[in-house]
Amino acid sequence: MRDLSRLLRPKSIAVVGGGTWCRSVIEQCEKIGFQGPLWPVHSTADHFAGHATFRAIDDLPSAPDATFIGVNRHATIDVVKSLEQRGGGGAVCFASGFLEAQAEATDGAQLQSLLLEGAGDMPIIGPNCYGVINYLDRAALWPDQHGGIKVDSGVALITQSSNIAINISMQQRGLPLAYIVTVGNQAQIGFSEIGRALLCDERVTALGLHIEGIGNIPAFEALASQARKLGKGIVAIKIGQSEQAQSATISHTASLAGSDAGARAVLQRLGIARVDSLPELLETLKLLHVYGPLTGNRVASMSCSGGEASLMADAGMSRNVVFPDLNETQKIGLRGALGSMVSLANPLDYHTYIWGNAAVMGAAFSAMMQGDLDIGCVIVDFPRSDLCSQEAWNCVLEAAEITTQNVALPLALVASLPENMPEDVAKRLMEINVIPLCGLSESLVAIEAVSLIGQSLANNPEPILQGRLPINSVLIDEADAKDCLSAFGLAVPKRKTARSRAEVLDACSDIGFPAVLKVRWLAHKSESDAVKLGLMSLEEVDKAAKKMNVEHFLLEEMVTDGICELLIGVMRDRAHGFVLTIAAGGILTELLNDQCSLMLPVDKDAVTRALDRLKIASLFNGYRGKPGVDCSSIIRAIMALQAYVLANVHEVEEIEINPLIVTLDRAIVADALIIQGEADVRRPD
Repeated sequence: MRDLSRLLRPKSIAVVGGGTWCRSVIEQCEKIGFQGPLWPVHSTADHFAGHATFRAIDDLPSAPDATFIGVNRHATIDVVKSLEQRGGGGAVCFASGFLEAQAEATDGAQLQSLLLEGAGDMPIIGPNCYGVINYLDRAALWPDQHGGIKVDSGVALITQSSNIAINISMQQRGLPLAYIVTVGNQAQIGFSEIGRALLCDERVTALGLHIEGIGNIPAFEALASQARKLGKGIVAIKIGQSEQAQSATISHTASLAGSDAGARAVLQRLGIARVDSLPELLETLKLLHVYGPLTGNRVASMSCSGGEASLMADAGMSRNVVFPDLNETQKIGLRGALGSMVSLANPLDYHTYIWGNAAVMGAAFSAMMQGDLDIGCVIVDFPRSDLCSQEAWNCVLEAAEITTQNVALPLALVASLPENMPEDVAKRLMEINVIPLCGLSESLVAIEAVSLIGQSLANNPEPILQGRLPINSVLIDEADAKDCLSAFGLAVPKRKTARSRAEVLDACSDIGFPAVLKVRWLAHKSESDAVKLGLMSLEEVDKAAKKMNVEHFLLEEMVTDGICELLIGVMRDRAHGFVLTIAAGGILTELLNDQCSLMLPVDKDAVTRALDRLKIASLFNGYRGKPGVDCSSIIRAIMALQAYVLANVHEVEEIEINPLIVTLDRAIVADALIIQGEADVRRPD
C-alpha cells in the first residue's frame, strides 16, 4: 500500500496551471485556512491569485507534499514526471481525456499508460477528478466551491462524481465532514486504497462511499478488513443497474444475479452497509460518527403524538428493525413518570401533558430505555426559527441530556421531516452525545445499516471466489448437466436419453410411470412446449413424442411428492465473482421475485440464513397443515453445487437448477443447465 499521508495531509501545496480552476484551488485553500505555503507554478505569469509564481517544478523551494495539476492531459504527463523526479508527495490530476474518454480519443489508453509510467511510485488521484478536501488540517486541492468547515473529527467520503461531492459538502444536517475525496477514473489509486488511508486517521470516525463499480475485489476486501479491525463502519451507495441482467436470455439465474445483485452480495458479505440515497448515506454516517456500530436492531421509540408513534411503527415494517414489547421494569418506570392515563406500548405516545417538564420527560425516556434494546429514538420536530420560537423545545434537549446521563444506550432525536432538524440544534445534540437524525424512514434505514455493520465486526469472511475467465463456452444440455452434478452429490431423477420414438417407448420400462418427456438440447423447454408432465402410459408417451416431432428425447421419472420448488444457481459475475442465487423456483421465479444472493464460497450457516429470508420459507416448516421439509437436504444440494463450481472454477460461466423439487426428505434436480468453457491457460491464477 502506498503512503498517501503527504498527499492527503499536506504541509505544502503546489498548483500547476492558470485559469479559473487553478485560481479557485488557491482561493479555497485560503478560505479554509490552510497554514502551509502555496506555490503557483506558471510558465509565463509572475504572479497568480496574489502569489509569486514559479516557472517549473524544479524551481520550487522544496518538493511539494501535494500538487493540483490543472493543465491539459499532455502537459499533465510531463508535470507528473517532474514531480516524481523531484520527490513530490502526490498529485491530483484534474484533466480528462485519458482512459475514461477512450471512445472519443483513441490515444486515451496510451496517455494513461504514460501517466502511470511518469508517476512511478508517487501517488496520483484521478485523472478527471476534482481532488481532495481535508477539513481536519484545512487543505483543499479543490477547484470549486464547497460547503464544509474545519472540524476536529468526522466522517470521510469518497465518490466517483465531483458534483456529488459538492452536493454532499453543502449538507446542513450537522454531519461533520473530515475528508471528501473524488477519485476520477482511478488510473493508479482506487477508492479502496484511499479508503484504507483515510480510515487510518484516528480522527476519522466512519467512511462513506458513492461508487459506480467495486473494481478490484481483493483490494475492497482489504478495505473492509481494515475497517473491521478498527471498529469503524463503512456505508456505500452503489449506483448502476446491470446490463447483463437486462439482456440475459439463457437462464433466470442470469437475470436474478446480475451485476447489481453481485455488488449487493459483496457488500453484505463484507459487512458494508448499502443504502439507496444520499440522505440515507448521511444519516447512517451521522449515527456511526456519534455512537458507532450497533450490536442489534432493537428500538425503543417515543413521541408525544399517537400519529407519530403510528408513523414510526408503520415505517419499521419495511425495515429490519424491531420494536420489542415493554418489560415490567420499563412499565414500572413509565407508570412512575407518566401516571396511569397513558397507554404503554412501543412505540410509545407519552402524551403532551408532561411537555415542558424536562425532569419528568427525562425520567420517562430513561425508563423506556431499560429493556433489551440497542437504541432509543425520541421523535421531535423543531419549529422553523424564521417564523417561530424554539424556546419551548429546549425541554427536549434537557430531557435528552438527562437520559444520556442515566442510560448507557445511544439516544437519537428524530425529526419526522428532515428540514425540521435545524443544523444548530443538530450540533448542540452531538455535543451531548445525542444523535440528531433527519426523517423517519432515513433514520430507520440508518439503524438497520449500522446494526448490520455492528453484527459483522466479528466476522472474518473467506476471500471471494474469483477464477480465470474461460474461453469457448458452450451450453451443456440437461442430461449431461445432470450427470455432472450427480457426480458431486446432487440428487437427480431416473432418466434415459433416446434418439427416436421407439427408443423412448423402450425406456418406459426402466423409468416407469408417471413420467416426464422432454426435448433434448433445448434450454427453455416449458416456454417452447417441449416438456410433457404426468405421462401415465405408453400411449401417452408416444403421443407426446409424436407431437414434439424431434429426434432427441429425455425421459425421466416424475417427482410427485414435492412440497415446494426452488431455483438454485451460480453465475460468474465478471465484476465481482461467483454469485449464488437462491430463489423461489418453477413458475414462482418470475411471479414472486423471491430471492437471496450470496458470494461464493459460502458455508452452511450462510445458506441457512439465506433460506430463512425467502418469502416461501414458511413452506419449509409446513403450511396450512401440509408437511414440512428437511432443510438439510436443500443445504446439501447447495453445498454440492458449490463443490462443482470449486472443482471447475476456471471453466464455469453459469449453472442453473430450476426447479429443485423439495420433498419431505429429498431435494431433487428436476431441470438443469450449465454453461461452461475451457480454462484459459494464458491467464495467470
